[in-house]
Amino acid sequence: MPKPDPSGEALWRRLHTPRQWAVIGVLAFVAIVVVPLHNAWVPPSSAFHLSDYQIALFGKYLTYAILALGMDLLWGYTGILSLGQGVFFALGGYALGMYLMLHIGLEGQYHNELPDFMVFLNWPKLPWYWPPFRNFGFAALASLLVPTGFAALFGFLAFRSRIRGVYFSIITQALTYALMLLFFLNELGLGGNNGLTDYKTIAGFRLKEMSTLRGLYVASGLTLLVTYVLCRWITRSKLGRVLEAIRDGENRVRFSGYSPVGFKLFVFVVAAAIAGLAGALYVPQVGIINPSRLDPAESIEIAIWVAVGGRGTLTGAILGALVVNGLKSWLTTRYPGSWLYVLGAVFVGVVMFLPDGLISLPRRLGELWKRVRPGPAGPAAERSRPVAAEKESTS
Repeated sequence: MPKPDPSGEALWRRLHTPRQWAVIGVLAFVAIVVVPLHNAWVPPSSAFHLSDYQIALFGKYLTYAILALGMDLLWGYTGILSLGQGVFFALGGYALGMYLMLHIGLEGQYHNELPDFMVFLNWPKLPWYWPPFRNFGFAALASLLVPTGFAALFGFLAFRSRIRGVYFSIITQALTYALMLLFFLNELGLGGNNGLTDYKTIAGFRLKEMSTLRGLYVASGLTLLVTYVLCRWITRSKLGRVLEAIRDGENRVRFSGYSPVGFKLFVFVVAAAIAGLAGALYVPQVGIINPSRLDPAESIEIAIWVAVGGRGTLTGAILGALVVNGLKSWLTTRYPGSWLYVLGAVFVGVVMFLPDGLISLPRRLGELWKRVRPGPAGPAAERSRPVAAEKESTS
């Protein structure tokens, strides 16, 4: 018989065994298959019926979970706290948003082949960089290549200059704010303050149709699953060990003969690609992309998701994104104005009482149970009784 583990570490280890894959498979089946087909057997009058809005809302949560995986790979496993992941998310969203805007056509408000905001601003024709986005394949590819190209250029300059720690965080936050101001300009040709919105179709399917919303939801769920497998493969490989070594002691890695620049640039570009993909899936489900997604507060909130769920654990990043955003939707509906206070309280509470995030809650409860439960009664307890009685008699 195996001995009980009083520290509760056995429970924690079980989360990283093949049994975990079975649990993930069941959850993926429920999320990707059961939820979209839920309304097929649940009547609209039922309290368990999911509306079109709820399906789109859950799909948005899945895109946030994808974004959190990239952030966790970058921050949790490599120790690079980037406060600019919202940039890559927005770039991917704008790339697909341009495709969606070009396919509004005569269905728009002004019945013109130009996007409505260009007609309103009296633009005579499309800018030179817009026409290629008429093709869906080009737009989908651009939603990956534009964020990764921008990340490769910025990351190469930053990591080569050995900018790290809090200085890297400050620079990425400043970059986010600068791009937000840039995207607010109407002259950029991306909708200015209003952004890109009022989409009609995607790849020939009408976005208002329930079947299209389900398809986008399933695509988001499958992308989340594939992204999780990719990130897990990276973190479990020798490359993942090097990334963790960089997180724990970059100078030691450098003195061991490895160049941290290439590894850090690689993970920074991968995280940017994941963020761009999440942004591309986000836009058609939410129906808008504007410069508010470039607000530095949005990027800070992404880091909070990972911290709340559990930094350095992929499942924790997903859990944090789903829990925090679900709580945000519920609170902003019922108690407007209280969200920032609650978010701050949740973040401080997790840091103080659950430094490993919500994913460590089962382990900590197991440890607490080991400490508070009474000792085993049996022969050992019987043998201790005469000793206790002898001490009382001698006293």
